Amino acid sequence: MPKKANFICDARLEMYFKITGEALEKAKKALNKKEIERAEDFLDMAQRYYDDASYFKKDGNYVNAFACLNYAHGWLDAGARAGFFKVKDSRLFTVD
Repeated sequence: MPKKANFICDARLEMYFKITGEALEKAKKALNKKEIERAEDFLDMAQRYYDDASYFKKDGNYVNAFACLNYAHGWLDAGARAGFFKVKDSRLFTVD
Protein backbone atom coordinates (compact mmCIF):
# COMPACT_ATOMS: atom_id res chain seq x y z
CA MET A 1 0.00 0.00 0.00
CA PRO A 2 1.44 3.43 -0.93
CA LYS A 3 2.59 5.67 1.86
CA LYS A 4 0.19 8.52 2.57
CA ALA A 5 1.49 12.07 2.36
CA ASN A 6 -0.42 14.03 4.95
CA PHE A 7 2.02 16.85 5.62
CA ILE A 8 3.87 19.49 3.62
CA CYS A 9 7.62 19.14 3.95
CA ASP A 10 10.32 21.31 2.38
CA ALA A 11 10.90 18.86 -0.47
CA ARG A 12 7.22 18.63 -1.40
CA LEU A 13 6.77 22.40 -1.29
CA GLU A 14 9.89 22.98 -3.39
CA MET A 15 8.66 20.45 -5.97
CA TYR A 16 5.40 22.37 -6.36
CA PHE A 17 7.21 25.72 -6.53
CA LYS A 18 9.36 24.29 -9.33
CA ILE A 19 6.44 22.87 -11.31
CA THR A 20 4.24 25.96 -10.96
CA GLY A 21 7.17 28.30 -11.64
CA GLU A 22 7.98 26.40 -14.81
CA ALA A 23 4.35 26.54 -15.95
CA LEU A 24 4.20 30.26 -15.17
CA GLU A 25 7.26 30.96 -17.31
CA LYS A 26 5.87 28.91 -20.21
CA ALA A 27 2.53 30.70 -20.03
CA LYS A 28 4.26 34.12 -20.07
CA LYS A 29 5.88 33.19 -23.39
CA ALA A 30 2.69 31.76 -24.90
CA LEU A 31 0.05 34.48 -24.55
CA ASN A 32 -2.69 34.27 -27.14
CA LYS A 33 -2.51 37.70 -28.80
CA LYS A 34 -6.17 37.47 -29.89
CA GLU A 35 -7.18 37.11 -26.24
CA ILE A 36 -4.45 39.31 -24.76
CA GLU A 37 -6.55 41.06 -22.09
CA ARG A 38 -7.92 37.81 -20.70
CA ALA A 39 -4.57 36.07 -21.03
CA GLU A 40 -2.84 38.84 -19.10
CA ASP A 41 -5.57 38.80 -16.45
CA PHE A 42 -5.19 35.05 -15.88
CA LEU A 43 -1.41 35.38 -15.86
CA ASP A 44 -1.61 38.24 -13.35
CA MET A 45 -3.76 36.18 -10.99
CA ALA A 46 -1.41 33.21 -11.27
CA GLN A 47 1.62 35.41 -10.59
CA ARG A 48 -0.05 37.02 -7.57
CA TYR A 49 -0.85 33.63 -6.03
CA TYR A 50 2.69 32.42 -6.78
CA ASP A 51 4.12 35.51 -5.06
CA ASP A 52 1.79 34.97 -2.11
CA ALA A 53 3.06 31.40 -1.87
CA SER A 54 6.62 32.72 -1.61
CA TYR A 55 5.56 35.11 1.14
CA PHE A 56 3.84 32.37 3.14
CA LYS A 57 6.79 30.02 2.71
CA LYS A 58 9.22 32.63 4.05
CA ASP A 59 6.84 33.13 6.98
CA GLY A 60 6.92 29.38 7.68
CA ASN A 61 3.27 28.93 6.75
CA TYR A 62 3.59 25.93 4.43
CA VAL A 63 -0.13 25.14 4.37
CA ASN A 64 -1.05 28.55 2.93
CA ALA A 65 1.98 28.47 0.63
CA PHE A 66 0.85 25.12 -0.76
CA ALA A 67 -2.72 26.39 -1.14
CA CYS A 68 -1.52 29.47 -3.04
CA LEU A 69 0.56 27.32 -5.39
CA ASN A 70 -2.52 25.25 -6.15
CA TYR A 71 -4.55 28.37 -6.89
CA ALA A 72 -1.74 29.72 -9.09
CA HIS A 73 -1.58 26.52 -11.08
CA GLY A 74 -5.37 26.44 -11.28
CA TRP A 75 -5.36 29.85 -12.98
CA LEU A 76 -2.68 28.63 -15.39
CA ASP A 77 -4.61 25.45 -16.20
CA ALA A 78 -7.85 27.36 -16.70
CA GLY A 79 -6.11 29.85 -18.98
CA ALA A 80 -4.57 27.05 -21.00
CA ARG A 81 -7.91 25.23 -21.34
CA ALA A 82 -9.65 28.45 -22.37
CA GLY A 83 -6.99 29.05 -25.04
CA PHE A 84 -5.51 32.16 -23.43
CA PHE A 85 -2.09 30.49 -23.37
CA LYS A 86 -0.90 28.63 -26.46
CA VAL A 87 0.69 25.71 -24.66
CA LYS A 88 0.77 22.04 -25.53
CA ASP A 89 2.69 20.70 -22.54
CA SER A 90 0.40 18.17 -20.84
CA ARG A 91 2.98 17.65 -18.09
CA LEU A 92 2.47 21.23 -16.85
CA PHE A 93 -1.05 22.05 -18.07
CA THR A 94 -4.36 20.21 -18.43
CA VAL A 95 -4.47 20.63 -22.19
CA ASP A 96 -5.16 17.08 -23.33
